[in-house]
Amino acid sequence: MLKLKRAYEPAQRGDGFRVLVDRLWPRGVSKAKAKFDLWLKDVGPSTQLRKWFGHDPKRWKGFVSRYNKELKSKVDDFKMLKAKSKRGTVTLIYGARDREHNEALVIKKKVEKMK
Repeated sequence: MLKLKRAYEPAQRGDGFRVLVDRLWPRGVSKAKAKFDLWLKDVGPSTQLRKWFGHDPKRWKGFVSRYNKELKSKVDDFKMLKAKSKRGTVTLIYGARDREHNEALVIKKKVEKMK
């Protein structure tokens, strides 16, 4: 099972395996309190794409398209996430304020589509 959660929300027992999927560490979150099991910084959007998107919902479709192209080389990371999600809960952690337009949504959809 895959779940999504903001980095600023407290860790809970039901989160299972917690994976930070941002390229940058969330501002103001201490490593001691974060309780991330894994940081997949390389699956986060590139700096260039992140700056272009700027969390503007009007650019969401373009972001998703460009981001999916960046993710093509991350197959091993997605296979690992898929395998772990078959064995238990995996929570993808992201820092964005917008719960409807963030990279974790794209990653979740991509992992769920894998066989």
